[in-house]
Amino acid sequence: MKKRGIPHNILLIFLLLAPGFLVAENNDSTTLKVYTFDIKEMIAKPVWRTTKMAIEQAEKENAGLILIRMNTYGGMLDAADSIRTKLLDTKIPVYVFIDKNAASAGALIAIACDSIYMAPGSSIGAATVVNQSGEQMPDKYQSYMRSMMRATAEAKGRDPKIAQAMVDPKIYVPGVSDSGQVLTFTPSEAIKYGFSEAEVNNIQELFQHAGIKNYKIVKHEMSAVDRIIGWLINPIISGILIMIIIGGIYFELQTPGIGFPLAAAVLAALLYFAPLYLEGLASHWEILMFIIGLILIAVEIFAIPGFGITGILGILFMVAGLTLSMVGTVGPGTFDIDLLSLSRAFFTVIIAFFLAIFGSIVITKHLFDTRYSFGSRLALSKTQDVDEGYTSATESYQNMLHKEGVAKTILRPAGKVDIDGDMFDATAITGYIEQGEEIIVVGYQTGQLIVKKKKA
Repeated sequence: MKKRGIPHNILLIFLLLAPGFLVAENNDSTTLKVYTFDIKEMIAKPVWRTTKMAIEQAEKENAGLILIRMNTYGGMLDAADSIRTKLLDTKIPVYVFIDKNAASAGALIAIACDSIYMAPGSSIGAATVVNQSGEQMPDKYQSYMRSMMRATAEAKGRDPKIAQAMVDPKIYVPGVSDSGQVLTFTPSEAIKYGFSEAEVNNIQELFQHAGIKNYKIVKHEMSAVDRIIGWLINPIISGILIMIIIGGIYFELQTPGIGFPLAAAVLAALLYFAPLYLEGLASHWEILMFIIGLILIAVEIFAIPGFGITGILGILFMVAGLTLSMVGTVGPGTFDIDLLSLSRAFFTVIIAFFLAIFGSIVITKHLFDTRYSFGSRLALSKTQDVDEGYTSATESYQNMLHKEGVAKTILRPAGKVDIDGDMFDATAITGYIEQGEEIIVVGYQTGQLIVKKKKA
């Protein structure tokens, strides 16, 4: 009987191709997936958001290595601390390639990485905490930064005293930092003292030095929505949105009815709070504080004469809601907040608040001024003089002069008055008139009576 088996020609083809299949399978199994993203701007909330999303995506895709391409002069300490914590917590090895600069907050982030590679001419260090004017902050801020640099260096097996010397010029490290200046390393110095693995010209040389031959680079890409959110949470944009919120409310209070200013304020509030809420910075209670503040101010204006405790509380609630929404917690508690971040957010809100009020007053004054080209388009340039036969007065309004009545609503300065049982629109000539006070008509203008309080 003829024995059945694999035909010789098929077996021969298989034997010829098998090595290729084995090599391909081996290459796939040994190819290292490298997930990479850039830090090439001021360290702030958008950079923290990018870092967080990139690391989470790298973990989701089971990447074998995360590579950061860095060129930054630093930025906000709270954002840098969040990035540092995220880097220390991930189980994926993190390499950083410093392309020219890793200063201040950038140095802290770089030291949190497992391996540091530097391009020729680059530097790392100068991590003293300064304000927006470049002036050195008080020692309590430097102490906080020193502790973070020290703890980060210890976690990655680097000299903690050298890391501290990058913050404080008073720290003496024999043979390293003894000049009384804040420490900054060149590539050769960083290599000598264990703060860099090697000086390389590009990513290819980095992998070659690290002994990585087979790798696949996956670059982190931001979606359009992510880019918009990252743009909106920028402190500058947040300040502009606050100005629109406050300015819109101010304009709305100066005009009757509900119109465009209120719509602009509502839209700005949505654009302000929504990204912060999605990022986990703004909580329900912080947004609620802002809404309560608006309600208190509305009650003060429309229901209570004068401006007292209700209005002040309303402003405080609004400022608190806007400020706390910009600051995340640094611990398990609701009020575990970084004081430096809180103070920065508070001054952002206060500055935007006063700029909005000042700008609104200036715009209100000049918007309808016909001396300006834009104002001339909004207001009538021709004067309708009485000598030319124009008049807005009617015989009934003329007969109202010197008549007495009662304020039916608060005149602040406009409202309603009752004269001989009839209701009229009226404006107080000065100040405001409380509901129920006796008034006397002293004039009329544009369909409204001009009144004042009746003297006792």
